[in-house]
Amino acid sequence: MAFQFPAIVQPSRVTFPKAELWVPVVSGLHHAAARNAINNKIRQTERELVHNQGSLMDPRAEMQGYFEVKTNERNVFSLSLFNYAYTGGAHGLTLQESLTFDTGTGKSYSLAELFRPGSDYVKRLSDAVKLQLASRQIETFEPFKSIRPDQPYYVADRSLVLYFALYEITPYAFGFPYFPISVYELSDIINPNGPLGRMDMNN
Repeated sequence: MAFQFPAIVQPSRVTFPKAELWVPVVSGLHHAAARNAINNKIRQTERELVHNQGSLMDPRAEMQGYFEVKTNERNVFSLSLFNYAYTGGAHGLTLQESLTFDTGTGKSYSLAELFRPGSDYVKRLSDAVKLQLASRQIETFEPFKSIRPDQPYYVADRSLVLYFALYEITPYAFGFPYFPISVYELSDIINPNGPLGRMDMNN
């Protein structure tokens, strides 16, 4: 496989009253259309995070946005966008959204698109999460049953990392529960042309 240059990622500072956001801007891609599609999707997701946090009318309110790049190789670009806001109450709340792209085309991938059509990926991934909950002794509000078909995820270190929002299955103090699953455990159901397929290649 020919060497593929990673994307260039630079932080851009965006401010408005009571808020400071560091937004990733992608450049250095071979196709301008792919670059534009990725940056547009990132900006759209940033706007949704700001909207979902609600009002900053409280005199003590503040908002901070930041990001973490998880994978930037083999034409796969995966990152998490975070937005912390204090809008009143006992403590602030952090929201997280993750995006995974093909940097050759700019396409963003849903969880379902990482797997072969017709594969029961929901059950496979749910079983893996159940095993980790037990082995890591993570206490949940209710007995865990299943992930959602569109469960949030990112790709890192040749693993698919599923996660849940604060309060979703565990108490706030636990933070975001993350569940990394090696791509090699999923080889038989991975879409070979998708991001996990590239991570599954032995080179």
